[in-house]
Amino acid sequence: MSAVLRGEEAHFQAVSEAHLPDVLRIEQSAYAHPWSEANFRDALTAGYQAQMVMGDGIVLGYFIAMQGVDEVHLLNITVAPEYQGQGWARVMLDALALWARGQGAQWVWLEVRLGNTRAMQVYHSHGFRRVGHRKAYYPAHGGGREDAIVMSLKL
Repeated sequence: MSAVLRGEEAHFQAVSEAHLPDVLRIEQSAYAHPWSEANFRDALTAGYQAQMVMGDGIVLGYFIAMQGVDEVHLLNITVAPEYQGQGWARVMLDALALWARGQGAQWVWLEVRLGNTRAMQVYHSHGFRRVGHRKAYYPAHGGGREDAIVMSLKL
């Protein structure tokens, strides 16, 4: 299922506790192993960069990033399933890179599931490069574990 914005331009807005029901709905619809409400609350309490892209009064997607000394670690980036394939991940990655540069970061790091080739293609086309491999990093179906690919973007 695909949806298109109708009248309003999209804009960024900080994720707040009031937005958590919408964010959780998207998270749970997008992933077999979604972040929990506690994960999001912990990120907000820690002061991580938590932004969502809004359009037509609804959340299209969001990202959560943690700032380090000279780097930023992208912890979660998700586009609502009905808006995937429309470029919103790239818009959020651009916003993340702009914010990270403004914080003095020289690198953006992330992990992505080995099986998530679509996301890896988006990251690669955005300038991220594969730099590592983490064995059994993510939970998988049936109690197993899935490897992660570590990617980085030089700012």
